[in-house]
Amino acid sequence: MKADLFNIANFKVDGGVMFGVVPKALWSRVYPSDENNLIVLTLRSLIIETDGHVILVDTGWGDKQGEKFFRHVYLHNGEGLIEGLAKRGYAPGDVTDVVLTHLHADHCGGCVRNKSEGVGYEMVFPEAIYHVSRPQWEWAVKNNPREEDAFLEENILPISESGRLNLVDEDGELFKGFFSRICYGHTPGLMVPVIDYAGKTLVYTGDLIPTIAHLPLIWNMSYDIESLKTIDEKKQILEEALEKNYILVFQHDQHVECCDLQMTPKGIRARTKFGFSELV
Repeated sequence: MKADLFNIANFKVDGGVMFGVVPKALWSRVYPSDENNLIVLTLRSLIIETDGHVILVDTGWGDKQGEKFFRHVYLHNGEGLIEGLAKRGYAPGDVTDVVLTHLHADHCGGCVRNKSEGVGYEMVFPEAIYHVSRPQWEWAVKNNPREEDAFLEENILPISESGRLNLVDEDGELFKGFFSRICYGHTPGLMVPVIDYAGKTLVYTGDLIPTIAHLPLIWNMSYDIESLKTIDEKKQILEEALEKNYILVFQHDQHVECCDLQMTPKGIRARTKFGFSELV
C-alpha cells in the first residue's frame, strides 16, 4: 500500500462553533483564534494506492460557488486538490475511487465542477466510483434546516446523476486494508476510515475528532447533530485506539497531522505528535 496526506486549503471558522459548550478561556489555550474569534482549519485529504485502486478520501470545498460564498470561508494557502494530487504523481483520471466521509460542503465540493463549456456540472474524477454511506446519502438529499447551508444540491445530486455512486450500508472493508466505520453524532452516516498502513493502523478522524484539541470527550462542535452520540462514538474509538496503539490522522488541525495516545489523569490524550511522513 502507498499512502500520502496533503492539505487542499486552509479556511477559517468561528472558534466558538468549533468547540461548542467549551468556554473560549479554555479552548483558546490550545487552539488560538484571531481578533475576530476565527480559527484556521485545514482540508487534508488522503490518497491511497492499494490492490489496483487509487483512493482519494474527501475533496475539499471545490470552486463552483461564487465570491460571496467563499468570502465567508476565507480560503487560503494549501496545495489545491488537483495540484496536490499532481505533486504525488496522480491525474484526475487515475483516481478509481473517491471515499466521502460525509456530504458537508467542505468535504465533497471538489467532486463536481462547473462545465468548462455550457451550463451544468461534470465530475472532476470521471473514472472514479464515489462511495458514501447510505444513511448519510438519504439524510443529505432529504436535507434539514440545521444543515441546509452544508448540503448543497450542486455538490450532491450530480454524483448520483453520474451513475457512479456506491452506497455503503455497514461497517466493513471497502478495499484491501481500508475499512470504514459509520457514525451518527456529527451527521448521520459519517464514515471514519481505518487503514492498515506500514505496519500500523491509522484512523482518519475527519469530523468525529477534527483537531487534537477535540480529544477530550466533551470538547465537540456545535455543528454536531447529536452531541451525546458523538461522545459515545469518540469514547469507543479512542479506547480502542489506545488499547491497540492506533495512529490518529487529523483532517482539520492546522498544527498537528498525527498523534498516538496515552492515558492521563484527565483521560485519553495525545502522547506523541508527528507528521504523516514520519510514519514510514
